[in-house]
Amino acid sequence: MTKHDAIPDPSIRFLIPYFGRWPFWFSFFLESCRRNPSIDWLFFTDCGIPADAPGNVRFIETRFVDYCDLVSERLGIDFHPDTAYKLCDIKPALGEIHVEHIQGYDFWAFGDIDVIYGNLRGYFTAERLARKDLFATHHRRVSGHLCLLRNIPELREAFRRIPHWQARYSDHRHQALDEGAFSRLFIRHKNWPERLRLFAANFYHWSRRAEFIEAHSTFTLRPDGTRIVPERWIWRDGRLTSSEHGDREMPYLHFLVWKNENWREQSAEDLAGPPGLAREREWQITAEGWRLLRGEHW
Repeated sequence: MTKHDAIPDPSIRFLIPYFGRWPFWFSFFLESCRRNPSIDWLFFTDCGIPADAPGNVRFIETRFVDYCDLVSERLGIDFHPDTAYKLCDIKPALGEIHVEHIQGYDFWAFGDIDVIYGNLRGYFTAERLARKDLFATHHRRVSGHLCLLRNIPELREAFRRIPHWQARYSDHRHQALDEGAFSRLFIRHKNWPERLRLFAANFYHWSRRAEFIEAHSTFTLRPDGTRIVPERWIWRDGRLTSSEHGDREMPYLHFLVWKNENWREQSAEDLAGPPGLAREREWQITAEGWRLLRGEHW
């Protein structure tokens, strides 16, 4: 294929409702979005609009109660949870809830903000996106922190195939439907031996349309099956690598483990590193937070 025959990059927009206040790392998140200028993000929020937001990240300001009213109206349910954490359950429905905001886009995506993106186009290439309709970055389940779906009615409405979805969405309790029940629409026989499971998937329409490949964003598996968290990640000019993968570029870091286990007793000021670090060309992320890179190489 010559460069004149190359497939153009499909357009992508992330839809992210987020309420409360922006976390201390949000400037780093935004900087990693800035370095993916051909991908768009749209937030629905009451946190205010950051002054340093890049042009490819847009914000619609709304109150949480008003957003819940919108969800209720669009889905025909009573969606008024006690906390915003329940929004995780409706991630698979965001394409339908906000259909007017993804008109003209080839793909829409849902995700979290406790992530740092690398070169997303280097991972989600045009050739790759041409082969499937749903892209998850875990091996056997939908990744709630980043999942791409083709912008077609069948995928926007796929959440309606979740058993008893109306009652489960209306229930105030968080049920992890984005990574649980939604995953089971695309993956059958999850606990079968891998070769047998993959063989059976060839005969299931929804499995054939979905890609489930581990991107090592949260944990990584060593050859002996050990699940570990890399000691540090390096972000250089929008490119992301880790101590566990050497020079291999990774699509994104999901720092859930550090956020939950290492950062609770540390101050936001210390974790964020020196003032202005987010706008530097390179930095490292470890269990101690963000730090200057000082030119280290693997």
